[in-house]
Amino acid sequence: MKGQKLGFEEGLKEVVSSGRCAGCGACVATCPVKALDYQDGPVLTGECKECGICSQVCPRREFNLAELEELAFGRTRTEEEKFGVYKKIMVARATDADIKSVCQDGGVVTAILASTLEDGTIDGAVVSGLGEKPLYPVPVIAASREDLLNAAGTRYTYSPNLLALRDIAKFNSVAVVGTPCHIQSVRKIQQIQLKKYTRRISYLVGLFCTESFQYDGLMSALSERLGVSPSNVKKMNIKAKMIVYTDSGEEKTIPLKELRPYMRTGCHYCTDFSSELADISVGAVGLAGWNLVIIRSDRGEDVVNRVLEKGLLETKPVEQEKRALELLIKLTEMKRKRGA
Repeated sequence: MKGQKLGFEEGLKEVVSSGRCAGCGACVATCPVKALDYQDGPVLTGECKECGICSQVCPRREFNLAELEELAFGRTRTEEEKFGVYKKIMVARATDADIKSVCQDGGVVTAILASTLEDGTIDGAVVSGLGEKPLYPVPVIAASREDLLNAAGTRYTYSPNLLALRDIAKFNSVAVVGTPCHIQSVRKIQQIQLKKYTRRISYLVGLFCTESFQYDGLMSALSERLGVSPSNVKKMNIKAKMIVYTDSGEEKTIPLKELRPYMRTGCHYCTDFSSELADISVGAVGLAGWNLVIIRSDRGEDVVNRVLEKGLLETKPVEQEKRALELLIKLTEMKRKRGA
């Protein structure tokens, strides 16, 4: 029953055991009695008080897209909006040389975060940082430009970004960056009005995501299939195949079909490619050195406009990159079909 106050055992245990768990970390971060721990997903380690919060913030339980669109945008999508509610769509890239030197594609996300951190709109950003192991993602709240530059880029293994919300009380206003499941969870947090979090969340940046991979599996693929040590990888990218750039300047590739065995099980249940509930959605979809940017909400439009006014982004009409738009629609349809 919707809104029923279920404990972890009744509400989320089946989600985890069935493999549907997104691994976003929202349930662990929002548990008021800290009864949950994260071990590649939530694990009950304390006494559950059966408050129901963990079930209510889970993106894999009682997910009503229309309700969340109304919450986020004040309306639901039209029939023509094939990839969710949006106000504008553009192609853009950062103008800052430091950002361009470390970014994944166009550096738009880092440029937006750095700009709003500098002008005081936010004092922190929930992002995926780097752990002690090579290419290992960890959730952090970046509080400086240096933090943002260190976190730039994509590792393609899953980061439970919302675990960083456990530290949100240290900040006045944060942006949250994440994949579709992260964004869905934050909207559910806003839906049930967990004010400890909602009053501090300024805006949401969603990343395009087809799937993410298990860390150990992807690292073994780099070592065994390419003969590349993860510690020697400078950057990875996906452009119809996995492209690996090494510190020595080599460029090696792996067909995506060879990486399918390492895809996280929970990704099979996701139907959202472009983070359709974010304020701003960003991806590359075949672009080189640029990002496709979908501005979805009034809040997102205000943030992007202020970054544009500072000259921190250069743009071009999406009509000049029709192939990117075609890929966006194709990948949106593919993921909906796969997760249905």
